[in-house]
Amino acid sequence: MPTVALALGAGGARGLAHIAVLEAFDELGITPSAIAGASIGAMVGAAYAAGLPAKAIRAHTQDVLRDRATLMSALVQSRSGRLTGMLSAFGNPLLVDGEKFLDRLWPHTVPDRFEGLRIPLTVIATDYHARTEAVFKEGPLLPAVAGSIAIPGLVRPVRHGERILVDGGAVNPLPFDHLIGQADLVVAVDVTGGPIPHGSRGPSSFEIMFGTLQIMQATIVAAKLKIYRPEIVVRPLVERFRMLDFFDARAILAAAAPAKDALKRELEAHFR
Repeated sequence: MPTVALALGAGGARGLAHIAVLEAFDELGITPSAIAGASIGAMVGAAYAAGLPAKAIRAHTQDVLRDRATLMSALVQSRSGRLTGMLSAFGNPLLVDGEKFLDRLWPHTVPDRFEGLRIPLTVIATDYHARTEAVFKEGPLLPAVAGSIAIPGLVRPVRHGERILVDGGAVNPLPFDHLIGQADLVVAVDVTGGPIPHGSRGPSSFEIMFGTLQIMQATIVAAKLKIYRPEIVVRPLVERFRMLDFFDARAILAAAAPAKDALKRELEAHFR
């Protein structure tokens, strides 16, 4: 049987589509030999690498997002500081502390360390001072993933050892290059999205800020794919969703269903 490695990319709420892709693996009885993830891809990938079935991840995600009051309470309790710390480097109370947030909302079966995962996982964050990738495969899991999801302006940077970590999508939004040579097939799931239709109203300043990040990520992915293309590239049709449309989880998962079915056909063709 051929081995398959899986790369899960950055994309904010669009990354919930990763769950549907994982369901394709479970339904075919295929376990990835390795996973690499950036930003939300690292967050979802860690839960799957811990041994949670994709349907359990779907149920947990929908339960968390169904109860808006509980989620908003978790966000408030995960603020990075008090109003009195507004001028300090890491005390902006408007930012979410990613480590606190993950600790509150991650499934309890996710281990504390990479070594406790059932599937080898590579997490990509950005080393702010070095202006390069920070690659994690061992040690504490929580700060690595929290650093990978530290979206500028939303989630506080993470201090991990001597490093300051920010969003992994800034340097490598689809980290399939970390899987080359580790399996017979590499499946890369790109959720950066393509062009979006013109709306009747102009985007808000908030939408401009996060939408620009997604344009940057899509440009990086396009450049990488010109140099090397994995055996299978999956692109769920999630363009119409914005980076923070997490409450549209059901619609995002529904939009990913055709990509899931297409992936199953491609994998079945490789496994014949």
